[in-house]
Amino acid sequence: MTYKETIADALKRGVAIGHFNISNIEGFWAVINASKKLDVPVIIGVSEGERDWMGVKEIKALVDMQKAQGVKVFLNADHTYSFERVKEVVDAGYDSVIIDCAKLPYEENVKVTKQCVDYAKSVNPEILIEAEFGFIGSSSKVWDKIPDGAAQDDSQLTSAEDAVRFVEATGIDLFAPAVGNIHGMARSGPNPHIHIDRVKAISDATKVPLVLHGGSGIPDEDFVAAAKNGMAIIHISTELRRAMGEALRKTLEANPDEVAPYKYMKEAKEAMQAVVEERLKLFNGLA
Repeated sequence: MTYKETIADALKRGVAIGHFNISNIEGFWAVINASKKLDVPVIIGVSEGERDWMGVKEIKALVDMQKAQGVKVFLNADHTYSFERVKEVVDAGYDSVIIDCAKLPYEENVKVTKQCVDYAKSVNPEILIEAEFGFIGSSSKVWDKIPDGAAQDDSQLTSAEDAVRFVEATGIDLFAPAVGNIHGMARSGPNPHIHIDRVKAISDATKVPLVLHGGSGIPDEDFVAAAKNGMAIIHISTELRRAMGEALRKTLEANPDEVAPYKYMKEAKEAMQAVVEERLKLFNGLA
């Protein structure tokens, strides 16, 4: 199935496609191996910083090789903050891109987002363009308190009315609302709960697939409920970073003289794959 058809199928079945950010080859194989093992579709996400680190075209080539072998993998340019950087990944042939102007005034957000949509569709009508409305923080890290400005109160969450207005004004294919989700994850305990009623209201009103950013640390039951109410894609990043870091530190402490990366990164890769597998099982109703 195409990317669009895969998303439509997930919505129909009330499940979600897992989106996992990577920044090294170990993360890449962790996601690919998990997808192959469970035989479910997956999205590899790379932010501007991650693309700069791995190479815009290089990561595209890696994903294309896996597609050619039948792996159900799609490539998304995560949080992209300017038309120029959107153009870069559109021209490189990515499957989707997120233009993130959530911090800008509404009119400017709409203007830049529409510019990106128009250009992308002129190059490749099949590419999916995502945008978000509502602030949920901006850093994938472990935090001690909720990031300043992140929407949590009912009045701060994205409303169904604003969502419809934004989607219609921009022509985007995918919409990421603020529904209680926050980038990063709490140091102890789960993140705040997702407002499932708001998810359903926005899904019913906009008629476009929704994307949940800041998935790390959210309670499992919220993921399941969100998927059943229009959340077609769920992002996980911080959980992978933490798993890799903890495993790597443990390995290096136990083997301080080891200098071969393929040896001391083995446990880190396996730790990331374990997280991906666990999340894919939950998102796809296999747990």
